[in-house]
Formats: sequence, structure tokens, C-alpha cells
Amino acid sequence: MDTTQRHDLIRAQAQSEGKVTAAALSDRLGVAVQTIRRDLRQLCAAGLLERIHGGAVLPSGVSNIGYGDRRALNRDIKLRIARRAARLIPDSASLFLNIGTTTEAVAHALRDHKNLMVVTNNLNVANILASNPSCDVVVAGGSLRRSDGGLVGDLAALAIDRFKVDFAVIGASAIDLSGDLLDFDPQEVRVSQQVIKSARATILVADSTKFTRKAAVKIASLAQVDHFVTDHIPSEKLIGDCADWGTKLHRV
Repeated sequence: MDTTQRHDLIRAQAQSEGKVTAAALSDRLGVAVQTIRRDLRQLCAAGLLERIHGGAVLPSGVSNIGYGDRRALNRDIKLRIARRAARLIPDSASLFLNIGTTTEAVAHALRDHKNLMVVTNNLNVANILASNPSCDVVVAGGSLRRSDGGLVGDLAALAIDRFKVDFAVIGASAIDLSGDLLDFDPQEVRVSQQVIKSARATILVADSTKFTRKAAVKIASLAQVDHFVTDHIPSEKLIGDCADWGTKLHRV
């Protein structure tokens, strides 16, 4: 069986089951796990699948993949992005951190900062920064989304409207090559939009796989972002657009 045939079979199984694992594919196709992992890397690089721990899933334009799987996606890159974003935030600053695995990584990177005030609608972020005795944490109320510990909806947006913070650190589920930032949940998007309005500067943290994904709800444009921390931007035109918009790029 050649590479093209394997790729077709892997995609067919992902379409029928929503998820594939390297171990199961190795058994079914009779090839080494290392070969399957290489196949998955190639399919993901082409935007046909998305890697999760131990396998891959179909990229979706209407619903996100599980939070645990998202935590495992590109973990090392997210850590590098988080450390770079944390360097943009000085001690004695106020900031907002929204829902997302990369923003959670930023929270970890901020645990040694001094005299921060952090507003968040992410219970995971609140728990991470609770270990920093020099950080005041304010949790914005809202409807709890149990899948990821996020607080969403109009109540969360109203709570955020009471603040004016120095920085908003936000993520996105997908980024269009036109520069649009996208997500899946309109209630979460409502909160993210309020966060941008309530901050003096906005920092977007997102790895390059977000350019291979699709989502249906627009958060904002990169034109509204002051700093974009990422590992790679696959479009020279978008790089030029960011320069025109005044969006500073920080590539790790």
C-alpha cells in the first residue's frame, strides 16, 4: 500500500468516526506506528486533519475539538508563545485573560510576575494564578461552560465592561487569511469582543495551525490587535497587512 492509499484510508476513517489513533491505524493498515505518525503529520500540514494526543481529528467549521485534546495540540509551541507574550506584560499591570489553552499557558508564564491584577472568565486561569501571592484575580461572572471552565454570555460581558485594563490577552479558534479572528460559540465571542473594547492594548496568542481551521463566528480583525504572538504566518500578504494595520508580529 502506497502513501496516497494510506492517506485516503486514514481520511475515510476520520470522516466516518471523527477521530483516528496512530496505534489503531498501525494495526489496521499493517504498517509501523512511526509511518502512521508521519502520515498524520503530512495530512495535518495540508489542513486535512488536526493532531490530537495519539492521533488526529477532522478540522471542523462548526464545533471545536475537546478541551483535553486541544491542550495536547502543539504543546511546546504554545509554551514558547506564552513565554514571549508574558515578556510583553510588565509587573504592576492589569490584564484580561480569556478562554483557551494558549491563554492558560500564558497564565503559567505569568506566575512569577509581581503586582498583577488579572480579570478572567476562565476558571482554569484563575486557579493557575491563585498560586501567585502577588496577583489579584477577579473572576467575571457568567454561565459556566463545563467543557472548559469558561464563563460566557451577557453576564460575563457586563462584568468585563466595568474594567479598563492595560492588556487583553486573547486566543482564537481559527484565523482566516484575510485577518479575521474566528470562534465557534457566539456567547464566547460576545465576551471576547467586550474584552478588546475594555483594554488599552490587545495581545493575540495563537499558533499557526489556527490558519488551517475554520469557525463560523467572527471575533474581530487582526487590524484591532496590537501584538500577535505566533510561530508562523503562512501568508506574505497577511504579514504586509499587519504592517499596514500597525499590528506588531512576534514570531517564536
